[in-house]
Amino acid sequence: MITAQSRKELSYEELEKLRKKLNDKEYLAEAIQRIALILSNEIMNIPQRGGTDERQRQGRK
Repeated sequence: MITAQSRKELSYEELEKLRKKLNDKEYLAEAIQRIALILSNEIMNIPQRGGTDERQRQGRK
């Protein structure tokens, strides 16, 4: 996973891995499904397992 914290340059091999993932329809469908689940849980105020929701990050109940 690429994070903003790493701040390192991507190697050619890493860029190729990302390109392959972007061209894989099954990978993209699963990624979209994960994003939709996270957004739905945020909208419905259902906290993620092991994580914090927006209200907890802002110190609200």
